[in-house]
Amino acid sequence: MDWVPIVFIVFKVLVFGTGMFFAIKWHYDQGKKAKEDASKRQGLMERTPGASE
Repeated sequence: MDWVPIVFIVFKVLVFGTGMFFAIKWHYDQGKKAKEDASKRQGLMERTPGASE
């Protein structure tokens, strides 16, 4: 019975570690996507003749 808390703690650390990794990755990817969309819109506005800002 002494090994049960150790196994549960290791499992909990792995689950929370995996969750934090994917949460950080998702936020990083969302920021990167927003930056790319903004640069595409800016490039489109610069190349479009007669476009009002």
